[in-house]
Amino acid sequence: MENATQMTSKVELCKTDDVLEGTAIRIDAAGLALAVYNIAGQFYVTDDSCTHGPGSLSEGWIEGHVVECNFHGGQFDIRTGEIVNPPCLIPLKTYDPVVQDGMVFINIG
Repeated sequence: MENATQMTSKVELCKTDDVLEGTAIRIDAAGLALAVYNIAGQFYVTDDSCTHGPGSLSEGWIEGHVVECNFHGGQFDIRTGEIVNPPCLIPLKTYDPVVQDGMVFINIG
């Protein structure tokens, strides 16, 4: 039996101008709480919630490609979601952003 083709949908998150270079903003879209980052003009998208506690990563500290949670200080690589520094034990979910016509989107589904 063949697998059914999974439908994906393109979700608009924000304007590229909404995210200043070196910062992140929180976006609630499609039932997800997301952090959209602008690192040297490159956009990245992760879940906004830290995998360790109630911290909001869009309110955390960013240095290079690392975001530090504002709650317990755990760190993640924004590009991959991999843990850089404990106390986090679960990697962060990332999404592949699509930048088109001055807007940031992700495909979900």
